[in-house]
Amino acid sequence: MDATTTLAVAIILAALIFNFANGWHDAANSIATIVSTRVLRPGLAVVWAAAFNFIAFLVFGTGVAKTVGEGLVDVTRVTEDWRLWVLLSALVGAIVWDVITWYFGLPSSSSHALAGGFAGGAIAAQFITDGAYAGLLRAGGWIRILVFIVLSPLLGMVLGFLFMVALMWVFRRSRPDRVDHIFRKGQLVSAAAYSLGHGGNDAQNSMGIMTAVLVAGGFLASAPDGGLPDIPLWVVLSAHAAIALGTMTGGWRIVHTLGSRITRLKPVHGFAAETAGAVTLAMNTALGIPVSTTHTITGAIVGVGATRRLSAVRWGVARRVVWAWVFTVPMSALVAAGFVLVVRLFRG
Repeated sequence: MDATTTLAVAIILAALIFNFANGWHDAANSIATIVSTRVLRPGLAVVWAAAFNFIAFLVFGTGVAKTVGEGLVDVTRVTEDWRLWVLLSALVGAIVWDVITWYFGLPSSSSHALAGGFAGGAIAAQFITDGAYAGLLRAGGWIRILVFIVLSPLLGMVLGFLFMVALMWVFRRSRPDRVDHIFRKGQLVSAAAYSLGHGGNDAQNSMGIMTAVLVAGGFLASAPDGGLPDIPLWVVLSAHAAIALGTMTGGWRIVHTLGSRITRLKPVHGFAAETAGAVTLAMNTALGIPVSTTHTITGAIVGVGATRRLSAVRWGVARRVVWAWVFTVPMSALVAAGFVLVVRLFRG
């Protein structure tokens, strides 16, 4: 096996590890509400979420993968012998940031960490070669990502608030125990829908990187327009399998933050939050926009909590979560850039 093939295989394995870490880190997104409301025990909840993470490939296309693989960074502008290293640096930056935020129990965006790592690695590679940055970062893709860093939690919050108000009105004359009974079953459906959206959007992040690796390494021809070709089926299936396995391990520190520290939840609240999150994710995935499932569900939980009273939301915890979001792109970019510089030292 030559050096290029060895490096390509290593990057593909790193991409699958990233997807595993994504599922492990973001398991809380899918199961926090259903666990905190005691509808399912943690072990059953992660299996339920993982199953829908995997079958999401049957529902959604690969538009998000194309955005990640070709819509953020023009890898062809990077010196050829650095292209694969840049793709590896993106994964390193994202994985390191996921581990850091998991350790502190902070929900953050794996999608945005990968985007930040991709940009940081590419810029560092250009810095140590010819320094030609013009056209390296594709403005259209970055504008969409940066806009939806703000819009996805806001949309989740608004939908969560509206769904909860609608449910309160529909069931205003029902006994609390009857409402609880209905939505303990309803949460199985809403959690499944949210997990489907989580798998459909987040699993595609590594698909874009893996396909870019195959093209950069000469193992797969680019599309006629110079972009990414169709995503190979084995890439799609392996990415979904990795994120599903990661979800089954559970990110329990973050489950606690999302499920109980932001606001207290009952089954009806969990149903409204998960439904709001599922709708938001489905819309963005259909548009090919990589968004944060973490931002989305956090916004939805805040919106649901606000229907009771603003003081029902622990704004101090929410503020810490927002700061983690703010630092995700720049910090993962710095980690990736540092990795490229270390590689440069070893390569001479």
